[in-house]
Amino acid sequence: MKFKFSPKYFLLTILIFLVEVLIATVLKDNFFIRAYLGDVIVVMLLYTFVKSFVTVNETKLIIGIFAFSCMVEFAQFFHVADKLGFQPGSLMYIVIGNSFSWIDILCYAIGCLILYVFIKFKPKNESD
Repeated sequence: MKFKFSPKYFLLTILIFLVEVLIATVLKDNFFIRAYLGDVIVVMLLYTFVKSFVTVNETKLIIGIFAFSCMVEFAQFFHVADKLGFQPGSLMYIVIGNSFSWIDILCYAIGCLILYVFIKFKPKNESD
């Protein structure tokens, strides 16, 4: 892994972040999009964010993102945000979350699978 700034991935990160903000604010009443699509997309946000700053093995990165996502989800199972004293509504409380769901883990897996399919079928001459 080495540092290498990628404007392409950075712009993708900003775009995906804006989509996530749109889902959280404007589409908040659409249960399917907020509850499921947002979780599928968040792993893509993490992927493009990391790829914005470092060159790394893409498969290992996807596995790492899935593991990280699962750790955050299991932290919700153990109510870590409450135990750390974060107040409901605070940024860290929202980031960590407070309700465990196996469906969320499935959504993270689907997002990671989509990423994996994209990298495996990406043209070989396309550079990052």
